Amino acid sequence: MNKSKLSLISDLLKIVKPLFPIMIITIVMGVIGFICSIGIPVLGGIALLIYMGELTKITYNHIFYAVIILAVLRGVLRYAEQYSGHYIAFRVLAIIRDKIYTVLRRLSPAKLEGRDKGDLIALITTDIELLEVFFAHTIAPVCIAFFMGLIILFIMYQYSVVAMFILLVAYLTTSIFIPRLITRLGEENGKKFRSDFAVLSSYVLESLKGLRESMQYGNTKERMDTMQVMTEKLEDTNRELKEYEELTKALSDLTVIVTGITIFLYTMFVREVTNAPFEMVVIPTVLSLSSFGPFIALSNLSNNLLQTLSSGRRVLGLLEEQPQVEENISENIAKYEDINIDDVDFAYDSKQIFKNANMNFEKNKIIGILGKSGSGKSTMLKLIMRFWDVNRGKINIGNEDIKELNTKSLRNIQSYVTQETILFQGTIAENIRIARENASMEEIIEASKKASIHEFIDKLPDKYDTPIGEAINQLSAGEKQRISMARAFLHDAPVLLLDEPTSNLDSLNEAVILKTIKQESLNKTVILVSHRKSTLAIAEKVYKVE
Repeated sequence: MNKSKLSLISDLLKIVKPLFPIMIITIVMGVIGFICSIGIPVLGGIALLIYMGELTKITYNHIFYAVIILAVLRGVLRYAEQYSGHYIAFRVLAIIRDKIYTVLRRLSPAKLEGRDKGDLIALITTDIELLEVFFAHTIAPVCIAFFMGLIILFIMYQYSVVAMFILLVAYLTTSIFIPRLITRLGEENGKKFRSDFAVLSSYVLESLKGLRESMQYGNTKERMDTMQVMTEKLEDTNRELKEYEELTKALSDLTVIVTGITIFLYTMFVREVTNAPFEMVVIPTVLSLSSFGPFIALSNLSNNLLQTLSSGRRVLGLLEEQPQVEENISENIAKYEDINIDDVDFAYDSKQIFKNANMNFEKNKIIGILGKSGSGKSTMLKLIMRFWDVNRGKINIGNEDIKELNTKSLRNIQSYVTQETILFQGTIAENIRIARENASMEEIIEASKKASIHEFIDKLPDKYDTPIGEAINQLSAGEKQRISMARAFLHDAPVLLLDEPTSNLDSLNEAVILKTIKQESLNKTVILVSHRKSTLAIAEKVYKVE
């Protein structure tokens, strides 16, 4: 996604639209707070004028009490402004996370199948968290600086038009020109930092998942060294970003000092020429020096904004991504009928998988699909599940194209056992119950017996209440696969799609599982995928794919 900064900021602002009333309150409190903050040094200037005899109607007591009131108000308003600003930020982050998870649900599985998981984790954690800078520390400060600028310039106009224009140029330099310069210098570094961080996250995740293999083959030092190099590279980029931040502060401070001196010298010159009261020097000078707070806060955001906008671009890029398959939410409910593959073409990008494929899976039959690795066996199951849509031809259930059927109802009549079993945090029982949330313990045990995993679970200290985190190292690939089979038996859908369901099992357990599949196939369509002919011995018909 190659959006301009203005377009990107506009899209981010649309997210905060429901919280505009609170945003207005935040801005009002911020403006009043800065008026109190600027009022304190101005009162100091007035005290100086009293000392010089320029003012006689105001006493030091008035100044003292006014300073106390403004200081207390400033503290209260600052706290309230920060509180409401962070409330908005965290509410918006919750909204964004909800949108992200909704989009991930919509994009899966087709669009996420080959996506880097570490990159996704970085996006839904650190990238979203970085947007807090934009929503809590950018929107309100920009508005506060704008309104404060108008107020201060109006007051300065009462003293000197030239001084007002000098201050206007300084405000624009501090809040626009310096941040634009720094953004232009550091933009690529900001993008690079976010990209390298995502790559490092992915590498760390991959290393943790493959720690056993790394230890087995003595590869841990090499991976640690690579991580160290990647971390140092990230630190170098971050150091450069910090240097830009220091440059921003230096240029901003220089602008404030030069502006204060310029206004002081100009007003002194005017006073000498016009014999004006010393108030015409003190108040404009103090006002100019003390009024840069909102603009310096804005300027200091420029470095953080480099990373924030890069994160915003990544987050919005995902939110705007279109799914490979649009879910059908119509009332056309899928029924249990024959499944027909009619002249189907399908390709992953440019790699052709099927050309004019024709298959018929009769209801209440066990049908096998035989083929070597990469021949498209698993892909056919994904097409039947409508994880992907065919490029040409049709997949029908009965006389209905599956594209015309309600997607949720289609998957409700299907149970799909993949080659890779994903286990979630929770107990073993909860992991099996994913297939049917209202399942009783007796039904879970019965499904586990069918999957030939009950005896193993029953020997664990906490049996079905054993947390997966504790049991994960005790579970072999075959046992994980049998938990997946238990889910399928518990789901009890009329269409059972099995992708190499016994690939990780020994011959004894494979025989038990195949026997159970055969027994459970009554009133079910079973589509069994395997690269081994022996596994497909229970099939009534076998299709071979090349």
